[in-house]
Amino acid sequence: MQEITGYKSIALDIAQRIVSGEFKVNSKLSGRSLLASQYHVSPETIRKAIGLLKDEQIVLVSQGKEILVLSDQHAYNYITKHNYLKSAYSLKQDLQELLKLKKDLDQRFESTLKEIIQASDRLQSLKPYHPVEIKVAEQSHVVGRTIGDLQFWQHTGATIIALRRGTEVSISPGPHVIIWADDVLVVVGDGQVEERTKTYLNLSQPTN
Repeated sequence: MQEITGYKSIALDIAQRIVSGEFKVNSKLSGRSLLASQYHVSPETIRKAIGLLKDEQIVLVSQGKEILVLSDQHAYNYITKHNYLKSAYSLKQDLQELLKLKKDLDQRFESTLKEIIQASDRLQSLKPYHPVEIKVAEQSHVVGRTIGDLQFWQHTGATIIALRRGTEVSISPGPHVIIWADDVLVVVGDGQVEERTKTYLNLSQPTN
């Protein structure tokens, strides 16, 4: 965790954590040494921060040096008075949640990609139905029209098994799906299906 500069900032951060419910009223805060470890500062800096919170009647410090949360309302008044709307610690927590979400999405994307590759491998083994990828050019007459409206199979003999649009992949797109420029169509058919489909789409260059 990046150090929050100054005991005043740490006091505000602890107050924010009380308001958010992370530190509940009547609960005990970690000892000064543990708080110092969390914030990467000295126990003396934590002592000053707790002193500020004590003066604001947000916490109570016993003679045994236990720190007890007294009031979330006083904590709210304190952070409002200082225009402290979002604590650095809370921002770190949000970042950790976002990183976890990104990791989960990356794993799901990799899993889906593997399934698509495996499906493609199976299709390639079904001769003569080799899947080919064809990119839709901007000037193509199919742009903005649905697969059903185009009667795609009747004109090309090709069956669209997938449509790739940027990072999104649609498996077995239905007749109501609209084709846009730069879409990549994954089609299967006989040995001439690629040539017929490119001719129909008015494409001159194969998809890489």
